[in-house]
Amino acid sequence: MSTAPDIAYEFEIRPDHGDLVPVADGVDWLRMPLPFALSHINLWILRDGDRIAIVDTGIHSGKSRDIWNAAIAGRELGRVLVTHLHPDHVGNAGWLCAEHDVELWMTREEYLLCRILVADTGRPAPDAGVNFYRAAGFPDDALHRYQEMFGMFGKFVAPLPESYRRMRDGDEIPIDDSTWTVIVGRGHSPEHACLLNEEKNLLISGDQVLPRISSNVSVYPTEPHADPLREWLASLATMKDRIPADVLVLPAHGSPFRGALERLDALIDEHMLGLEKLLHLCREPQRAVDVFPALFKAKISASNLIMATGEATAHLNYLLSDGLLDVETDAEGVRWYRRS
Repeated sequence: MSTAPDIAYEFEIRPDHGDLVPVADGVDWLRMPLPFALSHINLWILRDGDRIAIVDTGIHSGKSRDIWNAAIAGRELGRVLVTHLHPDHVGNAGWLCAEHDVELWMTREEYLLCRILVADTGRPAPDAGVNFYRAAGFPDDALHRYQEMFGMFGKFVAPLPESYRRMRDGDEIPIDDSTWTVIVGRGHSPEHACLLNEEKNLLISGDQVLPRISSNVSVYPTEPHADPLREWLASLATMKDRIPADVLVLPAHGSPFRGALERLDALIDEHMLGLEKLLHLCREPQRAVDVFPALFKAKISASNLIMATGEATAHLNYLLSDGLLDVETDAEGVRWYRRS
């Protein structure tokens, strides 16, 4: 959603897709293309003794595999760590683990939910999903598009290993000659793992802290009454107490930067302002699809309608949980929200 005002980028250049740039002793930055509006992802290669460890993997595609083969040619892969389940992060993990006979490291909720979502590939959209988006105010053509797109998740994710190494909040993972501490964030995904190296003063933040945009925080049809925005805001506040003020943030998108505490404050303030605008808008009854102007500057189109609806519903559920909104369902199954 926004640009951070108080951050400082560490590098004047960013690597071309497939090139490696050292960001610290034993830490290389690999930038990989994505076929989405968000056009790239940052991946991290860590020296691990005589081998390397990879953090995040890009979507599973022939182009991505070619980039990985070139980037790690002549080096022995020892393990693959994944911050969270989204395809641009986990997509090549299973392929890399199988090709190099190494372990996958993930948090439990991310691993298990990823397995479930991949299993949806090829299935028809469930009635619960159609009803969820109808309740949000989708017209028939948007519901049809949802049904056509259902199950796309697994098309960008190689089959995951049948076993994995679990990461937990607070775990200290020795890699090479230093330690990376797991800091779990929630809201953008269920159990997102960031990795803090206090000795090198580095934070691999995944999607939990980004320099220019706020990560999508959404409600999905599988848990329509979830309150992920509350988890997201709580995670951001907790992270402020766990990372150094001058840490170099290595984000999944954008460029490495300093000013993490200021960025965390900006993210929190942005969502609180969105809640205020939303509450003002709901003086009159609104559907989820009607409240986009309170939350987004960008135009909402068919390509981002589902993400926008999920995030709008997350904000509405937050206000519902606080007793600040009431909701009624009409005869067509559409939910209308109004300020209490």
